[in-house]
Amino acid sequence: MNNITPNSSSIPPQIPSPGVPVPALAPLGENPQEREPLPNVVATIESMLRQPRRVMYQLRQPGSGRVVLGMLVASICCSLIYGVVVGTFSMGEQLWAAPVKIAGGLLFAAVLCLPSLYIFTCLSGSHARLNEICGLLAGLLLLMTVLLIGFAPVAWLFSQSTESVVWMGILHLAFWLVSTLFGLRFLETGFSHTQSRSSAGLNVWIILFLLVAVQMTTALRPIVGKASSFFPTEKKFFVTHWKECWETPAAGGHN
Repeated sequence: MNNITPNSSSIPPQIPSPGVPVPALAPLGENPQEREPLPNVVATIESMLRQPRRVMYQLRQPGSGRVVLGMLVASICCSLIYGVVVGTFSMGEQLWAAPVKIAGGLLFAAVLCLPSLYIFTCLSGSHARLNEICGLLAGLLLLMTVLLIGFAPVAWLFSQSTESVVWMGILHLAFWLVSTLFGLRFLETGFSHTQSRSSAGLNVWIILFLLVAVQMTTALRPIVGKASSFFPTEKKFFVTHWKECWETPAAGGHN
């Protein structure tokens, strides 16, 4: 009578102990699959999409320079391809000018922001070396440009079915923003494995990178529309340029 067997359905669910590590924050390389080397660029891209921790682990290993170089080359190629799609809106010289501006501007923005990223990383107490920081930044660019390739068919469809430079600029900007957010998520995840004490510096850098990137689109205009010169003849802040394009659609040819 006193031996009462409790109903299994009445047993409350077990709450994991606070000491159990979260799988997303487990040490890099704990999974044997993460320790597998990246033989080529295709494997690196697949890992960026499916197993980003594998890429993060390889960036800490000797000879990671080959992986970093491969990611940079792949990101340049992807941005050139997307640039051709952007150029199909205006055709003509934009078929080569837009790819050059997009690939060159993206790479130049990364180079400009690399010193501040390394300084903020050091100030946060991170133990990451310069080559690892370069690798994380290259991973950001690669993931961004691969996602842009995914958006390329949609961008091409709209470029062939509308004549509004302003709305095409907004569409490309939206695709760029979504791709950048995913790339920054990779960077933040890699940063969390560098034993940093605070992410405040990284958050400041993210704002800086976004500002530099959008200003680059204005400094290298036109990218979507047409103009009489390869580079703009006057300096403008990107907010001013966007406002002028929005208020005067006819000026959209310089977007």
